[in-house]
Amino acid sequence: MEHPDYSAEVRRHASPVVRGALIVAGTACVGLGVLGLFLPVLPTTPFLLLAAACYARASERFYGWLLRNRTFGPTIREWRRYRSIPYRTKWTAVVLMSLTLASSIVFFVRNPYLQAALAALGVGLAVWLARIPSRDRRRSRDAARMPPE
Repeated sequence: MEHPDYSAEVRRHASPVVRGALIVAGTACVGLGVLGLFLPVLPTTPFLLLAAACYARASERFYGWLLRNRTFGPTIREWRRYRSIPYRTKWTAVVLMSLTLASSIVFFVRNPYLQAALAALGVGLAVWLARIPSRDRRRSRDAARMPPE
């Protein structure tokens, strides 16, 4: 199987020191993103997008590896090309975040002001995520205009 070439998307920084720092930062972001798969409070996608941005300025090899990764690659490619997040990824994030924040509010946080702050943060993040487009899900407004099949 032939691997897609993403080298045209890489704009390497002129300084080898900066490239090295970007590789270290990108690798740290990949590590945090992987941790985010297992820790519901830690988000995965933003760290992987940041890693892709770091690698795009530092290394064709690392950038290509990340975009070809079967777990992380599709979401990163979708964001880089279309500024959208797959529908399933978006709503999985909203549901997991809601469950995590709700359990924190109910079982761990006793201060009502902190509970309200966590609830407001969760609602704000959910609204922000919901507003990001998903190309793989037709909007209800567009679906209403389409003739029945």
